[in-house]
Amino acid sequence: MAEAGGIARDQIRSIVERIERLEEEKQAIADDIKEVYAEAKANGFDTKTLRAVVRIRKQDAAERQEQEALLDLYLAALGMALPAAAE
Repeated sequence: MAEAGGIARDQIRSIVERIERLEEEKQAIADDIKEVYAEAKANGFDTKTLRAVVRIRKQDAAERQEQEALLDLYLAALGMALPAAAE
């Protein structure tokens, strides 16, 4: 039983250490992303809009179209519909 406990203890330690390393890497990446947004802001870009663009690019086309259709529907219901684009 002690051997089984020793193995479990080693496995748990290994798992926890791996998670800790990944958390450190995640924080480093988050810091890098923050720096890129700061650079973009320094160059005159709106970071809120950039974040929205990144979020939208993660969506597949169908999901994006559905979200846009719902937004249009809600805006129309509130009398805030955007004017149709000139063709």
